[in-house]
Amino acid sequence: MYPTFATTAPRRSTGLTVIELLLVVAMIGVLAALALPKYQSYQERIRQTHAIQDITVLQALIRDYQLNNGSYPASLAEIGNSGLLDPWGQPYAYQELMSVHGKGLARKDRKLNPLNSDFDLYSRGKDGDSKTQLTNKVSLDDVVRANDGAFVGLAADYTR
Repeated sequence: MYPTFATTAPRRSTGLTVIELLLVVAMIGVLAALALPKYQSYQERIRQTHAIQDITVLQALIRDYQLNNGSYPASLAEIGNSGLLDPWGQPYAYQELMSVHGKGLARKDRKLNPLNSDFDLYSRGKDGDSKTQLTNKVSLDDVVRANDGAFVGLAADYTR
């Protein structure tokens, strides 16, 4: 008798081929490209909400100061918040309007009417820039106080 040799099938490698690896990397890249803008938008909304909360608290402190002293503070330092920064790392802007003659320093809406009659309080937003009129392109990302505190929110939402 002749010895029998078992015929073996060729062994297939259990690892990934280069093409399979490239497909996996491409899919991860596509998923990241879709998720990243959503995440950045989410982070920006959180910053805006934080600025709205800060302005609401500062507004209450300013009104309390006015009730106790008979006038609005000249700066945020008088209410103990001179170093407070907005979520984008810029100091909040404050302008007392009661002692200022004329409308030159007041923030204005699209019809050039002052937003507030008592004081302006706002964050310059993501770009860190702002103009007196809210409808100016660089002011649309500002978080503002308007209508003497009845509105606190994004300038773009106020100008609609």
